[in-house]
Amino acid sequence: MKEKNLAVELLKRLIAEQVHIYKRTNLVKAEKFSEIMQNAMNRYLNGMLTNEEVIQEMLNLAKQIKEAQKTGEKLGLTADELAFYDALTKPQAIKDFYENTELIAITKELTDKLRKNCTIDWQKRNSARAKMRMMIRKLLKDHRYPPEGMEDAITTVMNQCELWTDNVMSI
Repeated sequence: MKEKNLAVELLKRLIAEQVHIYKRTNLVKAEKFSEIMQNAMNRYLNGMLTNEEVIQEMLNLAKQIKEAQKTGEKLGLTADELAFYDALTKPQAIKDFYENTELIAITKELTDKLRKNCTIDWQKRNSARAKMRMMIRKLLKDHRYPPEGMEDAITTVMNQCELWTDNVMSI
């Protein structure tokens, strides 16, 4: 394209649309991709990147998004399970603490328990939310999840669960 700034804007919109789609299914990855895109655009707008450089960064981000979609297949996880896997492994230290097979087993068990215990109105009733939170905490304790990251993990898993429930109930 002759108009490089138009190419940048078009690419930004296409990637923003993909991030928005991700936001409906995978909270952690959507935040990560959104942050990467925003950082690249901020550097571009501040004159730290040329048109070609920002286009290259956007193309790299598009490749990362495409690769992230294939990650679940490589791990043997469904899209729902991958979202909870990402929620559990949000802190990088967790991946160092556990073997990948252990994380996959925890994720599958967590997703299964959430599926069985999720009710239509759990988001509105405090008692149901507390029950879900306790179930997640117990599962993480049973698998010796590090205590310093447990509260963040529970919060992230609960947020992912809300997103997941909204998608499941709307189908």
